[in-house]
Amino acid sequence: MIVLCGARIFDGANFLDDHAVVVEGARIVAIVPYAERPRGTAHDLAGGVLAPGYIDVQVNGGGGVLFNDDPTPEGIAAIAAAHRDYGTVGLLPTLVTDAPEVMVAAIAATREARRRAPATLGIHLEGPFLDPRRKGAHELRYIRDITPGDIAMIAGADCGAVMLTLAPNRVGAENIAELARRGVLVSLGHSEAGYEDARAAVEAGARAFTHLFNAMSPPVGREPGMVGAALDLAAAFVGLIADGHHVHAANLRIALAAKRHDRFMLITDAMPPAAGGPDHFDLQGRHVTRADGCLRLDDGTLAGSILTMDEAVRYAVNVAGLDLGDALAMASRVPATFLRRDNDLGRIAPGHLASLVHLDDGLRVRETWIEGRPAADGSSREHLAAV
Repeated sequence: MIVLCGARIFDGANFLDDHAVVVEGARIVAIVPYAERPRGTAHDLAGGVLAPGYIDVQVNGGGGVLFNDDPTPEGIAAIAAAHRDYGTVGLLPTLVTDAPEVMVAAIAATREARRRAPATLGIHLEGPFLDPRRKGAHELRYIRDITPGDIAMIAGADCGAVMLTLAPNRVGAENIAELARRGVLVSLGHSEAGYEDARAAVEAGARAFTHLFNAMSPPVGREPGMVGAALDLAAAFVGLIADGHHVHAANLRIALAAKRHDRFMLITDAMPPAAGGPDHFDLQGRHVTRADGCLRLDDGTLAGSILTMDEAVRYAVNVAGLDLGDALAMASRVPATFLRRDNDLGRIAPGHLASLVHLDDGLRVRETWIEGRPAADGSSREHLAAV
């Protein structure tokens, strides 16, 4: 048993002062007033904020690894380890549009990665059933129509949460309904679809919109487009890349004013240069370079990001003016709810997993625990056990 104290606690909804979190094994067993904490096992965090660990549903890579290039359990582990240093306790390794055999390998790798480590919560298949007019950095030659075989494979992936980004004007509502019925988390994106197509997709079971404002039809006077649908349809979750490059700060503030905050998820859309990787890499034979804080193909197209979740939280608070509690929830409780894991992730509460992040007063990560285990090398865990 360990007792974490000395920091302000954000439990996923509210802040608690002068309290302690009691952890036994992988789970939280109690939150108690500081004066009532168990004696002899306390670890003083010496200030800052203790919050639910970050959950990122769109991670293409990090630490120099690209999931498309290394669709293996080892590749996933390397990506997760890189992002853990920035507060991420759970993620969906994300495969951008690729050949069918790469998709098969990625699903198999995710299935095995989940057996080895708890940070892999499932997989995000971003494509290939997209609208070529809004392909972004996705490779055109791999974009295709969905088939019954695709639906069977994706719905039968058996690798935790399965998130699928698709274009609602390219995949009919009946197929979306079948995917949703079989447990796939359908997200709408990379599409020139109008409002009515997007609304029909949500009514059929689509659960979210992928990276709001990016690679989707914008609102105009008489056509709300995909962006308008994402903000108007109250139940739909919305992913936001809060890095100052993908979305103008004013648009971010407008979006946050238009929709309930418990439907926004901070995401990174991270690529290999994120979380300590090199400044350039190849994406399916195309060169991507880091410059001025973002990643671009040679033609100037944005190609993912160098964002980490702690940076997204700081941007949401310091630039977008978001309340700290809302920003932390958008990085933890809201994505946990989207993934249908809010019964054990995204909160500091008895019975929930002890997957936590400790932040300093500048919202930078001091330590990350995954299911009760601190730093990956085990040194911090040994220290805690000895206190």
